[in-house]
Parts: sequence; C-alpha cells; structure tokens
Amino acid sequence: MVTKPAKPTEASIAIARIETLLAERDCVFVAIDGPCTSGKTTFAAMLNRRFGGNVLHMDDFFLRPEQRTPERFAEPGGNVDRERFETEVLAPLAAGQAAQYRPWDCHTGDFAVAYAVEPAQLTIVEGSYSMHPALRGYYDCMICLAVDPAEQLRRLERRNPRMLQRFVDEWIPLENRYFEATNIQAVADLLVDTALPDGGSVVEPANT
Repeated sequence: MVTKPAKPTEASIAIARIETLLAERDCVFVAIDGPCTSGKTTFAAMLNRRFGGNVLHMDDFFLRPEQRTPERFAEPGGNVDRERFETEVLAPLAAGQAAQYRPWDCHTGDFAVAYAVEPAQLTIVEGSYSMHPALRGYYDCMICLAVDPAEQLRRLERRNPRMLQRFVDEWIPLENRYFEATNIQAVADLLVDTALPDGGSVVEPANT
C-alpha cells in the first residue's frame, strides 16, 4: 500500500497532537524535519516555551572534515553524523539516562564545550535529517515543515545573501535528495506549511 503525504495543516494542530501525547505518556520524543528556512528552529523554540523539556539540534552533528568522503555524501542524509547523535544523545535519553555530547562548531572547525542533557517528558529533535530512517523508531510524533521553493530562496537571501549560491548549488540539492529518497512527507504524522503572510513565522496560538 502506498502511503500518501500528510495534508498541510496549521501549527495549532501539531500543538494539540503533542498535548495529547504528553497527557498519555511519561516520555515523548518529537522530530521536526524539513527544508532549510522552513522554520524548524523557530517551531521547536515555540514548543519549548509552551511545554518545556529538551530541544536538540541536528546542526550540532554535522560531519567532521575526516568524515566528509564522497561515499558518505553519496548517502541520502549522509552529511550529518546521525550515528554519533543516536549513540551519544538519542539512545541514552530514550532509555531514561542522562546524555552528554560536544556540538560540532562549523565556524571554528572543532568541538564546542560538552553539553549535558537530562531526560525530560518532552524531547524535541529539530533539523534537517532528524527523520532519517535510522532514527524514526525513537519518535512518538514526526512533523515535517514545508516551504515553497521561491519563498525558501527569499528567506535565504534575507538571512545570508553571501551564502545563497552555496545553498542553491550544494546544500539544497543534498536536502532534496534526502527528502525524496527517504519519503519524508509521506511518513510524517503532520505536514505544517510555514509559508505564512508574515514571512513564515510560526505563531503560537493564544491560550484560552
């Protein structure tokens, strides 16, 4: 049977889904994946303000220089160290144990200081490649964000015009190949369209 992609929905529906999971379970893991500039970090921060818990960033697990081989980049989603993320962070937290890891800093080309994470009722993993097939078994809810390609380019140009061409030539094609090869939108529990009139900000609904 072919799985159809989830229909685009509003952020409020994703929030309601997480509220339900938190009411039912002692420990909830949520993945937020999607293209660059789709609002993953913003959405994760909003959820963290609302619910608390942990937010983990896949950007902290980019490959070290010695890992950047042609064979590795040939793998869909191969340009993050998902193995280290799983071993050092995701697996311990899922087992109810504290985790410690050193984020990779692309600006300095070295590891940053060690960061400790305690188990929490809600753990959010945000970033491209967070829904890699090797990691999906850990998640209770998988959310894919979507953004129109033209809007994506507008956001990238506003954010960092100097790096725009590198995104177009290198990073966006890598992401797109990963999305297509691993069927991200089809396996997501929810697909949230962030191309909102205000420029894509995910707005938290008012409490009632």
